[in-house]
Amino acid sequence: MRGRVSNSMNEGTAHQPRPGRRRRSSSSRSVPPGSPPQTGESGWGAAPSQRRPEAAYEQTGAMAAQPYDEPPPRRPAPPSPRRDVTQEGPRTRARQETRAMSNQETIVSDAPRRSRRRGEGGPPEPPGPPVRKGGGGRGGWRRFVPSWKIVVAGVVILAAGIFGMVMVAYANVEVPTAAQAEATAQQSTIYYRDGKTVIATLGFKRERVPLAKMSQSVRDAAVAIENKTFYEDSGVSIPAMFRSVWMTATGQQLQGASTITQQMARNYYDGLSQEVSIKRKVMEIFVAVKLDENMTKDEILETYLNTINFGRAYGVEAAAKAYFGNKVTAAKLTPEQGAYLAARIQQPAWDADEPALQARFKNVIQNMAEQWPDRYGDLPQTAKFPKTVKSSDTNELGGLRGYMVKEVLNELEQRGLDEDEVKSGGYDIISTFDKKLMQAAKAAVTSTTKGMSNEFHAGLAAVDPKNGRVLAFYGGDNYLNDPWNEPFQSQKQAASAFKPYVLAAWLQAGYSLKSFVPGNETVPKVLPGQQEGGITNSHNVGAAVDVVKATAQSVNTAFVSMAYALPNQLDDVKHLVEAAGFNQKRMEDDIAEHHYQFAIGSALVTPVEQAAGYAIFANGGKYTRYHVVKEVRQNGQVAYPEVANPKQVIAPGVAADATTAMAEVLKSGTAAGKGLGNRPAAGKTGTNNDEKEAWFVGYTPQISTAVGFYREQCVTKSGKVVPPEHSNCPVFRKGSDKYGWDNPYTRPKETSLGFEGAGPPTIVWQKFMQLAHEGLPVEQFPEPAEVGVPENIVPSPTPTPTPTPEDDPFGEGDPFDEGNPFGGTDEDCFVNCDGDVTTEDDPSVDDGGVDQFSDDEIGLAGGGSAPRARPSGQEPMSTRPEDQ
Repeated sequence: MRGRVSNSMNEGTAHQPRPGRRRRSSSSRSVPPGSPPQTGESGWGAAPSQRRPEAAYEQTGAMAAQPYDEPPPRRPAPPSPRRDVTQEGPRTRARQETRAMSNQETIVSDAPRRSRRRGEGGPPEPPGPPVRKGGGGRGGWRRFVPSWKIVVAGVVILAAGIFGMVMVAYANVEVPTAAQAEATAQQSTIYYRDGKTVIATLGFKRERVPLAKMSQSVRDAAVAIENKTFYEDSGVSIPAMFRSVWMTATGQQLQGASTITQQMARNYYDGLSQEVSIKRKVMEIFVAVKLDENMTKDEILETYLNTINFGRAYGVEAAAKAYFGNKVTAAKLTPEQGAYLAARIQQPAWDADEPALQARFKNVIQNMAEQWPDRYGDLPQTAKFPKTVKSSDTNELGGLRGYMVKEVLNELEQRGLDEDEVKSGGYDIISTFDKKLMQAAKAAVTSTTKGMSNEFHAGLAAVDPKNGRVLAFYGGDNYLNDPWNEPFQSQKQAASAFKPYVLAAWLQAGYSLKSFVPGNETVPKVLPGQQEGGITNSHNVGAAVDVVKATAQSVNTAFVSMAYALPNQLDDVKHLVEAAGFNQKRMEDDIAEHHYQFAIGSALVTPVEQAAGYAIFANGGKYTRYHVVKEVRQNGQVAYPEVANPKQVIAPGVAADATTAMAEVLKSGTAAGKGLGNRPAAGKTGTNNDEKEAWFVGYTPQISTAVGFYREQCVTKSGKVVPPEHSNCPVFRKGSDKYGWDNPYTRPKETSLGFEGAGPPTIVWQKFMQLAHEGLPVEQFPEPAEVGVPENIVPSPTPTPTPTPEDDPFGEGDPFDEGNPFGGTDEDCFVNCDGDVTTEDDPSVDDGGVDQFSDDEIGLAGGGSAPRARPSGQEPMSTRPEDQ
């Protein structure tokens, strides 16, 4: 079997034996019998001894000399004995087939490869033709270049893969549902009580309006300059998209060439940041496409124009007012104004007349004319760069505005609407303040205090008695310099201005105005908490007076005795004032500390509390908690309605009789001559010990007003008095190591005003009420009800027949005064009218304040602490005192 001829040789291809393999001799090969003898010197049939080496060499050289394209001459195959294949076994045939397959020629390059011949001798075959570099075929560098078919197939596969990934990513992207806080934040506006006049705007300057309330020109201008194909594209512009991605990737531009839909998505929805990245841009594109599928073009444009930044404001409505005045809304914008706002979108920080802005304005006008020639064809020739209003950089809290704004924010916070929410919620807040009355309050105070030093402090508060609305107040000239709001924050002793509540409790208990009370005596020492010396009056009004005269002349002994005579004594007064809006704990603490001095005004109150408290007399005994917010609206709906819950504190007849007594204060009492002419009015003066605090609280059926004065010096630790800055202690508002408001070196100290309640407080009240009632009809108080029965705390004097006063409770004189029962011409003389005891003080300037201890620096009998001092120094916006 070793003499078989390989398949390759049968095919006529010559092979050389493996180099290095030793050829077996012919003797070792078996020649089948009957084979023809092998002949030739160098042929395969010659014996090894007969072969010439030169023959093999010559044959190899001849083969090498053959041209490359011409195959070498085929050597005749040696004859091989015929075998009877049928006589061989299957195993032998399988081995032959396997060996034949292994000898097949494998083409790796252009040169033929020698087959592996095993078991056959003979000379080595000549090598094939050499491979020529740069020649024909796939030799050299060309064998590394793939076929164009492979390239096309690869590109198709790659594109399909990228498309698949894009589609998967697009399918997985969801349109954000949460909007950015800044995108939806809207400014809130606080109005005067008319609901039209603006006090201040807070927070983001943005007002959302529907597309129907935006002029067509501003809509067209935005589309013309920002996205001409807005109404045709699918949310993205393919050329612009690739340009934008390229510029973002190369860092040439932050963002560019975005459509309106893309800009809206980026600026409105949460999750699409402003970072410069391919990922963010792709996300923006996906979201824009989906938005275009789910929203109409009008919805997209409306959101866009309400969100975008225009420089001075966000959104087209607020921008229209910011650049062209408060009377210009988005619906009223002209084509030129609309083009101006659209030109600002690219660079909101441009100045109002920036040259680059003017150039872009012309581009907007030209684009509008080209895109809508029927509407704006003539605009490039007629349009002029619009004039804008001056930017208002005034602080919203400057002047009186800050006081009003802060009180509104304080009240809303008490109702659960904090300041941050107010500044971003887009609320329309209608306050109770009347602009005319606010100006009148300022004029009344400043004209009266002109020439006074900064040590003098005045607070005024006016309340509508029918509903508790604070109509006006004055607490300072400029909130930014001094944020302390006098009428809302300064708690001072009420002094004699507190006595009307004792009067109301007296009448409510069933006693009448005709009762006689002590006028010139000292209150008995048996009163609980009474200190030695008792409570006296500052002037002599006689041994016994009726309640009307005791009120008009502000008799201390009378009101302390009346409180002591009540069924539940001071508790009856305390319950009444608590029902009239005063803080319960403050009242209880004062009674515990000062006992019956409570009846003559030792308790701490604020002007706004007093104005609201006196409303029970002006409104038939009903009290409504004072408030400064009339209504809060959001998106046209009432979000927070007015809180006004009136309650009956005293009977209407009690209120009418108390008013009768207090009307005498302005006619014949301590504030005589300071009424309102033919307009009925009533009130009460009040002066603290040493004139440290002075009041007048009065009312008409339409307005209840309280005015309070006090004086405060800044004193160093060594006792040196230093002048306050503005109206504050210490000297330096921002504080210092020496004069910081919370250090012991400088502290506020109250000192004498030098005048009483019948002085500047009553003058301020009169000025304000005259201005406030201009144009209002004259309203009358109810007729006296003459409730109760006389309860004489002192023996009633035997009256001498005198003419009966006219039955007019508001005429001159005391309607219940029956004249001097002891005779004589001095109506103030009740005992020893021969001149031993007479009035010593002019009742028109002395109101009989708390005089019981003239040497008591604090001004309270038995008191161990001074009234709450006004905090010194600049203080951040604060809420009302916690104990109110």
